[in-house]
Amino acid sequence: MDILHVKRPVPVAGLDDIPLPSIDTAAPQALVARCPVAAETPLMDAEAIATEAGVAHVWIKDERGRMGLGSFKALGAAYVIAHDASQGKAGGQTYVTASAGNHGMSVAAGAAAFGAASVVYIAETVPEAFALRLAEQGATVVREGATYEASMAAAMQAAEDQGWALLSDSSWPGYTARPHRLMEGYLVLMAEAIAQMPQAPTHIFLQAGVGGLAGACAALVRKVWGDGPRIIVVEPEVAPALHGSVAAGCPVESSGPVSDMGRLDCKMPSLIALKGLARDADAFALISESEGQAGAGTAMVAGLPSTPSGAAGIAGLLSLSETQRAELGLDGTSVAFCVLSEGPE
Repeated sequence: MDILHVKRPVPVAGLDDIPLPSIDTAAPQALVARCPVAAETPLMDAEAIATEAGVAHVWIKDERGRMGLGSFKALGAAYVIAHDASQGKAGGQTYVTASAGNHGMSVAAGAAAFGAASVVYIAETVPEAFALRLAEQGATVVREGATYEASMAAAMQAAEDQGWALLSDSSWPGYTARPHRLMEGYLVLMAEAIAQMPQAPTHIFLQAGVGGLAGACAALVRKVWGDGPRIIVVEPEVAPALHGSVAAGCPVESSGPVSDMGRLDCKMPSLIALKGLARDADAFALISESEGQAGAGTAMVAGLPSTPSGAAGIAGLLSLSETQRAELGLDGTSVAFCVLSEGPE
């Protein structure tokens, strides 16, 4: 595992017009509370993983059952659509997006709940099981391209051609309002975890694709717990979107083969997330495919079956060398926090 240590805040060029992540927990909590299937997800004290990691505790926020959709993404796009509905803007609308599965599930479920339609573009590499789950939620599923970026380009073109509402979980110049609100929805899980934890963690490992989850959680951590916790962002080594951009001091597109961590295999970061994490994160870690698989295997043995994407934060913690542990100040007294972001495929 490779780790880039930084001194906060990291200057990143080209983000002057990009907003920082929201820290308004009241708005999403109030709206989510009105959802009939909304329920707090559990925080697990994973003793077996703590023993293997050589720390005092590993607290895991288990998002596998969130709103029956199988991942934390249920808090994102569906929250945006619910907000639109509260303003009378969702009914009859068609929402279009690109997804590796979970974000599309949230778009599809949100659209179905509020009288809208959904079209989800997925890459050729997305498992057919996800395509079937999307269709079961009422989405029109379109396969386009070999990568997430190719399917995203197709979704953007469809939105322009058809007059549909583009609902991406990433952000770029000129497109920030919807993803900013979407990331605000993710605050719900971190607010729950903060209330559930008996003490502030010393170390927080957050997996990232475009960075929405990591950016939202890190922003709220800094608001509530200040500079105490060390925040480590974990990405696949073949898709170092945030790591590479922070190292370069500007947003850059990474290149590499397809990762088994499919939901994290994003080559460009969300600029909102990048701006927030450049301010809030202490380190950016890259894990190999085998390290990602090992993390998922450890989670399964501990009774928490997931995927290499869902358990990537755990994999980051477990993959540290002795030198890296020392650099992060991680030892037998440390308390780590991770998010188990999705259920098994």
